[in-house]
Amino acid sequence: MTAEEHNKYLGIAHWVYAGLHSLMGVFFAVMIGVMFSTMPSSPRQVPPPPAFLFVMAAFVLVFTIGWVIPSMIAGYALLKRKKWAKTASIVAAVFAAAQLPVGTAVAVYTFWFVFGEAGRSLYERPTSSSLPGPNADSTVTQPGQREQETRTPPDWR
Repeated sequence: MTAEEHNKYLGIAHWVYAGLHSLMGVFFAVMIGVMFSTMPSSPRQVPPPPAFLFVMAAFVLVFTIGWVIPSMIAGYALLKRKKWAKTASIVAAVFAAAQLPVGTAVAVYTFWFVFGEAGRSLYERPTSSSLPGPNADSTVTQPGQREQETRTPPDWR
């Protein structure tokens, strides 16, 4: 498999992980609401107020969304081949590693790709010492002779 294919599959894997984790967060928020709303009340015990239930469900949803945002950003960056995709995917992998089994698998694949040869070939930029300086291609032009200008298109990734 080529480095570009690994990059594409890793971006998709981050989005799949984010979707599955978000669905689980919604499931747990609904489960909390149902569990607390159907609790039998004893004569001596007061059931929790509805505001408490709403706050608990909202906390679960906010926590879940906050946990998957790095993976959503990393998936986007990897699929669009952004310069900062390597950093975003490392951060997302750290968050995902704690979520067994899907998050851990995505984290291992991310670390393998990003720190491996394929990831380095895609996302590491050449160092400034290897770039030619302003006088690297100095040619003497005769009077009246136009200097040929070579332009490369800008890198919009």
